Amino acid sequence: MTSEVDGPVAVGSERPVAGGSAQEEPESAAGDLVLPLVAAAAAVAVAGYAYVRRTRRARTRTTPGGEAVPVAGPPLGELDEQVRGLLVDADDWVRTSREELSFAEARASAEAVEPYARALRDAEAELASAFRMRQRYDDGVPDDDTGRQHVLAGIVGRCEEAGRLLDAEAAGFDQLRGLEGNVGGALEVAEVRFRELAARAGGADATLVELRRRYGPAAASDVSGYVEQAKDRLVFATTRLNEARQGADLGETERAIRNLRAAEGAIAQAAVFVDSVERLAGELASAAGLVAAALTGGEAEIAGARERAAGSPGGQSDVRISHADSVLADVREEVTGGPYDPMEALRRIVRGVVAVADGRAGVLSAAASLIARSSTGAAADHITTHRGAVGSTSRTRLAEAQRLLASAPGLTDLLTADVLARRARDLAEQDVRLHGGGVDRPAPVSFGGPRTRGRRE
Repeated sequence: MTSEVDGPVAVGSERPVAGGSAQEEPESAAGDLVLPLVAAAAAVAVAGYAYVRRTRRARTRTTPGGEAVPVAGPPLGELDEQVRGLLVDADDWVRTSREELSFAEARASAEAVEPYARALRDAEAELASAFRMRQRYDDGVPDDDTGRQHVLAGIVGRCEEAGRLLDAEAAGFDQLRGLEGNVGGALEVAEVRFRELAARAGGADATLVELRRRYGPAAASDVSGYVEQAKDRLVFATTRLNEARQGADLGETERAIRNLRAAEGAIAQAAVFVDSVERLAGELASAAGLVAAALTGGEAEIAGARERAAGSPGGQSDVRISHADSVLADVREEVTGGPYDPMEALRRIVRGVVAVADGRAGVLSAAASLIARSSTGAAADHITTHRGAVGSTSRTRLAEAQRLLASAPGLTDLLTADVLARRARDLAEQDVRLHGGGVDRPAPVSFGGPRTRGRRE
């Protein structure tokens, strides 16, 4: 069972942060965030229309006299549930295909791998479009039942096309990997990766201890338990690699391949856990180096706002300036008081000053970019490693955050991406708790779509 209830996302909807003044949201920033919804409405309707035209003949029957008689489709609620499940499935097809492709790239030339990398990119593009349509749908665009039915039908079409693209290349991909003829070579690649990860997991453990000492426990909370989970995956991989090696030595090729692919899945997930710890360490160091400059930049923005408001004292601008001043004062006190979370400090600075900013302090955009990319990466890692429990709403919010980051975002888009990514992480954690809170059994890596992904299970 997963949690799939979520509403439109606004900047003010993220989890509370330290300091009462930092929790308030400027009205103008919220207004800026919803403006793109107007332009999106037409695009969503058009996206669904193409698929509806392709499927209309299947939805009608023709009488002998030539009269078309509509055939009732599923109710909107039923179709909505089908779409949720299909989005999860399609996202898993893409993720597992990406994982197996990484193992193929270790043994084959770039030229040999390119057709399959291209198919994966095309499938990713179809899936990204489906998630974009779903995000607009969740935001209430369009608002009529007919239009919403068309959008859901369009999402189905996009997901099915993503699966078709991967299925079409699965047979060729199997030939590229050549496991039946040389499972030993693939085993060597997996064993090398395993040994490298085992060494890095020990280093990640020490890194996590240092992050907590330097920045406080809250700064490392997103990767809490990740080292233990990485080691758990590596224990699983050890067993499967041994069984795969025994199968290869005995000439039991199918047994060897089955265990190899299970081991590869565990290794891929262990790598995500270790990478996440290492990446957070770099991000926190970068954030700590930006805090002083962000405080100075925030002061410059406030000074500029005071100049602009000089002719009309006592208005809304004064309230926002006072709020921004209060946020900066709180952050300064926290920074000088001992260990603190530099990423959260940057978030509070940017969000506190954005309502009065006019772009004179470029450091605020750099800080917002670091914040958004960190939260998006953390959400992506959590969903990837717990995807057996995570539903479509979390994945949709993540996809929207990733879309914004890929579109030369301005300050407002960066703030929105951060909110979406943190919401995605919260929803994923909620889904995992509802699922029982346990760790997923690593899924075998598998390049392919719905018709081919289980061919070796």
